[in-house]
Amino acid sequence: MPNYVRDFVFVLLPLLVLLGVLPFFYRNELLLFNFTIYFALAQGLNVIYGFTGYLPFGYVGFFGVGAYGFALAIIHLTTSPALALAIAGLAALVLGVILIPLLRLSGAYFAIANLAAAQAVYHIVSNPDLQDITKGPYGVSLANVFAPRLSYYSALAITALASVVVIWFRNSRFGLALQAIRDDSLSAAMAGIPVVRQRTIAWLLSALIAGLTGGVFAWHISVFYPETAFDISISIFALVFALFGGATTLLGPVIGVLLLYGLYNLIGITIPQYFQLIYGILIVVLVLFLPQGIVSLVSRRGIRVP
Repeated sequence: MPNYVRDFVFVLLPLLVLLGVLPFFYRNELLLFNFTIYFALAQGLNVIYGFTGYLPFGYVGFFGVGAYGFALAIIHLTTSPALALAIAGLAALVLGVILIPLLRLSGAYFAIANLAAAQAVYHIVSNPDLQDITKGPYGVSLANVFAPRLSYYSALAITALASVVVIWFRNSRFGLALQAIRDDSLSAAMAGIPVVRQRTIAWLLSALIAGLTGGVFAWHISVFYPETAFDISISIFALVFALFGGATTLLGPVIGVLLLYGLYNLIGITIPQYFQLIYGILIVVLVLFLPQGIVSLVSRRGIRVP
């Protein structure tokens, strides 16, 4: 059985089925929705960080643009939610195209520039002078399209899309080329790999996933503010989830979300002071002893991790 079929059948499909049936048994649909969008965001960040090495601290910029793209399509164009989701993804792609020059940077310079770009978009959206267009700092309300169950399953479809992209990257020549570029871009270019084109495709796919996730987020919660859609903690959570489980794998971000976001909901809300301590200790232990994430405990033994 090919690896990509094995990854889909034994990892992705059971996860999708589980998330698909849980709303019928577990009534906290908002919690399930949050798990689902973090699965999608962690995989989307995995696409750009895991396979290219670019660390986008401003990844939330694509998420926020997607949320506002969806909202403005509903408010000003009175489109259907499905078309508004497509516009959300398109808005994130446009921002991704605008920010392509950032790929000329690397390391901390890229991370800081990407974060600055996200903050610039946030300040544009929240500008009171643009209230007639973006509603400024006063937030948007989409109560007329509120559909929690439908938006949940739409988020699940986006999670599936993000995971399929990761499966493709892991099991295709395209993904291998990206990893070669990540490890040594000069040698990859000398071997005939189109470095700029490969990075750009990964960048735009990652932006599309975040934009679609932001759009379905806006649809599900219906009322939100700029500081909600552009909250930097969204980037940080997605990044930590991907790194904790193991980047460049399908299973790693899933493990990261289940363990860390599960831990957050278990103790972080009720006793946040202990949660911060435990979270900090986990991250320090990860960086010191498991820089490749939890899945490296298995991969070190020569076992292939999906």
